[in-house]
Amino acid sequence: MTETFAILWDLDGVLADSTLLHFHAWQKTMQKRGIDLTMAMFTRTFGQNNRAALTDSLGRPPSEQELSEIATEKEIYFRQHIAGNMVLLPGVTDWLQRFQSWGCRQAVASSAPAENIQAQMDSLQIQTYFDALVSADGLPGKPDPAVFLKAAGLIDVPPARCLVIEDAPAGVSGAKRGGMKCLAVLTTHPPADLKQADLIVHRLTDLSAAQARRLLE
Repeated sequence: MTETFAILWDLDGVLADSTLLHFHAWQKTMQKRGIDLTMAMFTRTFGQNNRAALTDSLGRPPSEQELSEIATEKEIYFRQHIAGNMVLLPGVTDWLQRFQSWGCRQAVASSAPAENIQAQMDSLQIQTYFDALVSADGLPGKPDPAVFLKAAGLIDVPPARCLVIEDAPAGVSGAKRGGMKCLAVLTTHPPADLKQADLIVHRLTDLSAAQARRLLE
């Protein structure tokens, strides 16, 4: 490939299957506050930041103290249970290697806190593929494109030459709002929720080299 392209990976639900671990972490945390979090409630905000998740669960925006206290408790539980409870999704290793062989720069662009991203990289042992690990902490959350634009800037690739890989509607919307191509995988949401994406595949093992190259044109 003659031009430099970038692959911006979402983490949860794209690189790794962490859905149940996140759900259990939120469920345990909210149970202490008298809220019975269901999978449907959890799925509504999966892929968004903790403020969005808490606003949905509480039925109102959390105070800054609530946000800090509850999110910290949830994330500690999550990190303590990563070992043995998370695996790479099918096709991830093959595509990390292929994109690298094509000369693409790669970055993680996730709503997760930086500590979670690092803990998952350590557990999954894939950090060597990435030129940057970017958290949306302190940035406007998806569907705002801020986290994608920051990642693109850090690896010095214009948005028009970035391909975002996402599984959540907010992430797909953020990618398109940032002027980037988007590949969606059907890990957590049905196709109708991801229709803004340039291409939708059930899993990365279904993505062909020809399809990927067209997305990078």
